[in-house]
Amino acid sequence: MPVAIITGASKGLGRALAGALAARGWDLVLDARDPGPLAGTAEGLAAHGTRVTALPGDVTEAGHRTELVESARELGGGVVDLLVHNASALGAEPLVPLAALTTEGLRRALEVNVVAAHGLVRRALPLLRESPVGAVVAVSSDAAVEAYGTWGGYGASKAALDHLAAVLGVEEPGLRVWAVDPGDMATDLYAAAVPEDEEPRPAPESVVPAFLRLLDERPPSGRYRAEGLVAGR
Repeated sequence: MPVAIITGASKGLGRALAGALAARGWDLVLDARDPGPLAGTAEGLAAHGTRVTALPGDVTEAGHRTELVESARELGGGVVDLLVHNASALGAEPLVPLAALTTEGLRRALEVNVVAAHGLVRRALPLLRESPVGAVVAVSSDAAVEAYGTWGGYGASKAALDHLAAVLGVEEPGLRVWAVDPGDMATDLYAAAVPEDEEPRPAPESVVPAFLRLLDERPPSGRYRAEGLVAGR
């Protein structure tokens, strides 16, 4: 069975994507900081009959990243087919203008969204290269390419992640490396970012078909918007 590592998988998009892959028979290694919701997610996914390893921890810690990759190695017999960088940090909750964003907050966003992602992909690369369908997905944001007030720190971190993904795609032609902007979703992350925004937003499950299409059709490495993929563009 194919094997995937998904960070930030206890809720939101990570959980929705894990559910879709488990339904397709994928074995999964899942990560999140909060062990309670992560255990609940893993228990629900086990109903699909696939193997699910849930490892609570912080992706900024090198030891935790090693644990994720070694667990995937065991499941896949030395092969990892997919790595999804979904774990994210805002830098401030709720979001604030750059003039009010602390250095510590910006550093946290960069550590989680960029540095940890780089560290995890470095660790997993030898196993991804062994897969005939090895792929890396970096969950991006519209804030990576547009200038929205209060989204500066988070957007800068996602822009950096996009660039790392783009360069990795050039350096690793045997892999597919996709940065994917899922669009606005009804997630805890968005609620923490802009708590006063009560407009209805689509569920994370609504964009999962975009990620599945990437896996099925394997377009060239690059940046994609979930909206376009779901619409067939």
